[in-house]
Amino acid sequence: MSASLPTDIKKSPEPISPEQLELENKEILKRYRHLLRVAHSRLKPGDTKIIKAAFNLAVDAHRDVRRKSGEPYIYHPIEVARIVAEEMGMGTTSIISALLHDVVEDSNYELDVIEAKFGKKVARIVDGLTKVPRVFGEDKSMQAETFRKVLLSMSEDIRVVLVKIADRLHNMRTLDSMAKDKQLKIKAETQFLYAPLAHRLGFYNIKSELDDLCLKFSNRAAYEQILEKIQATQIARDRFIKDFKKPIADDLTANGIKFTIKSRLKSVASIWNKMQKQQIPFEEVYDLFAIRIIADPKPSEDEKALCWKVYSTVTDHYQPNTNRLRDWISYPKSNGYESLQITVMSKKGQWVEVQIRTTRMDDLAEKGFAAHYKYKGNHDKLESNLEKWLSLMRDNVENNTLSDLEFMDEVRDSIFNDEIYVFTPRGDLRILPLAATVLDFAFEIHSEIGSCCLGAKVNNKLVPLNYELQTGDQVEILKSSKPKITEDWLRFVKTSKARSKIKLFLRNEHKNITDNGREILYRKLAQLKLQPSDTLVFQVTDFFESTTPTELYYKIGMGIIDHTEIKRFYETYEKSRPVYTRPKDFKQELKKKNSNDGIVIGDSAEFEYSLSSCCNPIPGDDIFGIVTVSRGIRVHRTQCPNAVSIMASYGERIIKAVWDVDSSRKFDVGLHIVGTDRVGLVNDVTRVISNQLKINISSLSITTKGNVFDGKISLGVQNTSQVNDIIQQIKNIKGVIDIHRFEP
Repeated sequence: MSASLPTDIKKSPEPISPEQLELENKEILKRYRHLLRVAHSRLKPGDTKIIKAAFNLAVDAHRDVRRKSGEPYIYHPIEVARIVAEEMGMGTTSIISALLHDVVEDSNYELDVIEAKFGKKVARIVDGLTKVPRVFGEDKSMQAETFRKVLLSMSEDIRVVLVKIADRLHNMRTLDSMAKDKQLKIKAETQFLYAPLAHRLGFYNIKSELDDLCLKFSNRAAYEQILEKIQATQIARDRFIKDFKKPIADDLTANGIKFTIKSRLKSVASIWNKMQKQQIPFEEVYDLFAIRIIADPKPSEDEKALCWKVYSTVTDHYQPNTNRLRDWISYPKSNGYESLQITVMSKKGQWVEVQIRTTRMDDLAEKGFAAHYKYKGNHDKLESNLEKWLSLMRDNVENNTLSDLEFMDEVRDSIFNDEIYVFTPRGDLRILPLAATVLDFAFEIHSEIGSCCLGAKVNNKLVPLNYELQTGDQVEILKSSKPKITEDWLRFVKTSKARSKIKLFLRNEHKNITDNGREILYRKLAQLKLQPSDTLVFQVTDFFESTTPTELYYKIGMGIIDHTEIKRFYETYEKSRPVYTRPKDFKQELKKKNSNDGIVIGDSAEFEYSLSSCCNPIPGDDIFGIVTVSRGIRVHRTQCPNAVSIMASYGERIIKAVWDVDSSRKFDVGLHIVGTDRVGLVNDVTRVISNQLKINISSLSITTKGNVFDGKISLGVQNTSQVNDIIQQIKNIKGVIDIHRFEP
């Protein structure tokens, strides 16, 4: 098998000294022995021998290959295997698969060699982890195709995705050595899919670390600033926690309850997200930590009763907020998570989250899916929930009519949703994503019931199709004799199952229209002497501002786009050559410009680009370029919310972009100001901007409600330093409560 090197490895460029080689061999052996130690408790007789065989094969396959950091590549599979064993708690098959996960892709070893030496299970997992070779059209997403393969393999063996998550975790931990554009690609994939997937499978520690690392590589300044503030407040926080725990611990001890009390700090990413969502500084994030009480039940003691006994002890000392009670013991999450979560008021007037669980529940929460093998009592329930979710994943993967971006969005939606619990008229429990509607519930019961749904009775009250259900609702579906599906339904359904069934129905209904539109387009292109291809069709799709080629065909078939308008595309097409988007070739194909006006693309200031209107980057913002099918290079901020899903699906098109410090152009930026209204406030704000700072105001809109002032200002600025100066000056104006940059 001929294999090309992935982007994070390289052949050793120069000879390694004997001394260095000896040190590295000792380190490899040290890491391997550590792997065996952490896996020892789960190994059966003979397992060590087969793990050693996998280790030796991996060492041979990756010989003379190094990571971008300069380390021997074999460090990576050993570390992935250690994560699988130590941090996930998985066994021999997963460890062997982790050691071999890159062997087929990166060396001359074939899959049948893996199967002959280690069996079909390991071979199937390794095959599921091997990237899809780039044999499809240049407009296809390699990330989406690879993820399809992972999910198909996962539906046969969940260990495929567990090893994949471990692989991604180690890649994120060692991402510093990669180029900036590669960091952004890997970070986007992680944020978009792998962190939510870890959450869905119950690996909360891994999910939190992945979130933190995503923040580190997208906004390092914010990440490091929050870390510094966490460390600066550590002593005061430890003192507070010690005082908070003492009365609870004393009572639990007096009542003969065995327990452990821990404190868990909120992740850096969670703190940052809260600061952004609520537009507050670090000092106003009060729930920086949670208290976890882990009770150890006596043999045959009822775990649920024990947790409520601990709850009673906590509320004897601290007043609970009943609106913040979450009973995940009576209704465990679909990934098996169980816990009582309450928020109580401390003696110092601060809200504190308290999590109450047993040792078993804590093990499940920490080790996720892997820990369920230790607790057979709950295994059947987990198997049912997991199988149901995997079945949904399988349906999404096998639905080949979805575009790559649609597929990625569908998968992410089904992974990353909080849950609600609702009941059928007979009292059967159904788990749905947060904000699910009556229509989602109907499709959850059966596709035919969903397609004929007219409305529902929720708790005996008549409600419409788009009514959002709440935990505890009892739902009775009202249906017609014939399907009544409309495109409008897609606006408010939340589940992938409902969305896919609605799309399937509409797709069948619209098939003739779409087929007709495709024929019209191809016939018109042939008349214009253009050969239809994936690239050309995507360019036409982009030109007519359609999301997918299918949408384009439908618009043409319906007459929304008249076939005579296709000539407008042809005229534009003739004026400029199409962009070729394969990363190794694009520099020869991209348009060049006459002068440098502010951004260096790749290593050159010659390439033409345009600034994305969705995030309006300005000098000083951390940016990247993405090569589009027909619009050349588009420059986004790394914080742009719209760019994450594109980067996750088309990471091979990302290209480095940096500002030219000599740029003197003016860039539009929006500022959102909130304050207490008073006479002269607007005049003070405009005076600071126009007179004092000499900045031109492009537009100004103001609303007042009661005594609250809300204003949005568009300015022409040179860079982020200027924006930060404006923000600081306006913050000092009397009555201004908050000011921050916003995207139009």
